[in-house]
Amino acid sequence: MSSDSLHQLCILVLHGPNLNLLGHREPKFYGTVTLDDINRLLVEEAKVLGATISCLQSNHEGVLVDEIHRALGKHEGILINAGAYTHTSIAIRDALSAVEIPTVEVHLSNIYQREDFRHHSYIAPVAIGQISGFGAESYRLGLQALIRYIRKSKSEG
Repeated sequence: MSSDSLHQLCILVLHGPNLNLLGHREPKFYGTVTLDDINRLLVEEAKVLGATISCLQSNHEGVLVDEIHRALGKHEGILINAGAYTHTSIAIRDALSAVEIPTVEVHLSNIYQREDFRHHSYIAPVAIGQISGFGAESYRLGLQALIRYIRKSKSEG
């Protein structure tokens, strides 16, 4: 085995505003799963995929931007549910664009079945893909797709 194939990918998982209230907040849209449940699911899935994850939730836009900047040279991919910032934050979009780290956008609910203002994402144009509407499974699917994308890019590069 080459040293590259032994390298565990490190993925940054970012959770935006109000996601700390999962399990209590609008179960009609978000279900009863908690953020801790999602993080545990992702840790287990990352192990299966031969990767590690680092999770951060913040209700503050600047904290998320700073963490995206810190990802340079530390993380090979970013999995992000920016919450409401998806629809409002040019700063998060610009940070993701600037670091040029493969990013997958995820959402628990199908944002296109919700209010019109949720139909636009500032993040989608700078992400490699977007997964929404599958509850906590959106995160698992997003992590799988991100890791496969990174590994494929490395093997082709």
